[in-house]
Amino acid sequence: MGDINRVKLILFDLDGTLVDSVGDLAWCGNEMLRRLGLPARDVEAARSWVGNGVERFVKRVLTNDMDEEPDEALFLSGYEIFSDLYAVHNSARSQVYPGALECIQRLSQLDLHIACVTNKAERFTLSLIEAMGFSSYFELVVCGDTTARIKPDPMPLHYAADHFGTEYHQCLMIGDSSNDVTAARAAGFAIICVPYGYNHGNNISDSKPDRMVHNLIEIVDIFE
Repeated sequence: MGDINRVKLILFDLDGTLVDSVGDLAWCGNEMLRRLGLPARDVEAARSWVGNGVERFVKRVLTNDMDEEPDEALFLSGYEIFSDLYAVHNSARSQVYPGALECIQRLSQLDLHIACVTNKAERFTLSLIEAMGFSSYFELVVCGDTTARIKPDPMPLHYAADHFGTEYHQCLMIGDSSNDVTAARAAGFAIICVPYGYNHGNNISDSKPDRMVHNLIEIVDIFE
């Protein structure tokens, strides 16, 4: 990944990288199904459904499939129910991954900009970040509705870099999925991945990030 000393901006993905949020997503999904009179889904199935924004997650819950499109009227009803639920219940069953908070805290003491880039809409993101204890460390949070396109498009990454006036080759993305790798490559960023996140059931090493770390605290060791 080249010279680590050139990095001026580190962007962190949220779900699957900093926070294990499947518990709340799955609960809201099954409560949505209950209210629609539909059978519940396996909670573990939700792990492979996260990563492309709430709208796609709701579609996957409704169809029990990664790519199938539900009936439009059903989707609109379900999305409204899910959104109202998740706006309230988005942190009670979520947990910060080991090492994540300490990593952010220690990196924030270095001469680096620290920001978050997620495909989750702002309505759900900011409250989750605050509940998990990260809000005072991020200088910027780029949400799924901040820019016209979301990861794997590079637009949200470029938006963050431009905000800080940082050259793209001076930026590092930390993520857990092929979306993060694809976005980082297209943006001209370096990319480090963790293996424990939500990569649709696929091994993230197959996406060939610049480096893998099993605990985010290892990133602090790299910089210190």
